[in-house]
Amino acid sequence: MKRIGTLAESSLHAALKTHYAQPGDLLECEVAGYVVDIVRPTADGGSQCIEIQTRHLGQMKPKLLALLAEHPVQVVHPIAQERYIARVAADGAAISRRKSPKHGRVLDLFPELVGLAGLMAHPNLTLEVVLIGEEQRWRDDGQGSWRRRRWSIADRRLLSVGQSFHFAAPADFAALLPVDLAEPFDTAELAALIQAPRHLAQKMVYCLRAMGLLEVTGKRGRAVLYVQPPVVYNE
Repeated sequence: MKRIGTLAESSLHAALKTHYAQPGDLLECEVAGYVVDIVRPTADGGSQCIEIQTRHLGQMKPKLLALLAEHPVQVVHPIAQERYIARVAADGAAISRRKSPKHGRVLDLFPELVGLAGLMAHPNLTLEVVLIGEEQRWRDDGQGSWRRRRWSIADRRLLSVGQSFHFAAPADFAALLPVDLAEPFDTAELAALIQAPRHLAQKMVYCLRAMGLLEVTGKRGRAVLYVQPPVVYNE
């Protein structure tokens, strides 16, 4: 059996699995050769697969392709709207705890979604983005990222569960574009409106293009311009 996930996320993953599980659900079951977090019986005698994926959504693609062939699949992806950083020594002794100034939002989904954007049109796939409060435990072991000065993220713990956003079809993602976005636009203009770095706006545009929700319409200098394609109504 194949498993997707990382040990560093075990506490957060386990807490969210408990939060989403309902009576009658089966946990950690094998489906199509993979271990699925939650398998929920459906009224038609089938089953729905629910996967908690805290990061690296793109790594799920082989697993999703195997599951989607026979089952509806819901992917739950948490984004930390509020975060606390708890520092611990190499032996686990507490050092300090502080609140991070960073506040995640649903738009932070797009860097994670790049590897799955082309799959979001699958009729069996839905995505739920849930805003959470979390505590990250940083361990002073000299093995972490240079950005954290070699502190490792030893664990992530769930503190609270907040607002959820549901995406059942590509058109649902279009609602994340600013209502006052004038067309045609470039990624710099989009970044200014969503108050985010340009690299996030670029990831957002990439994903929306992969879903058929944006198309290139020309250039303004070196900047590529985008528009939403016209809606075609089938009679």
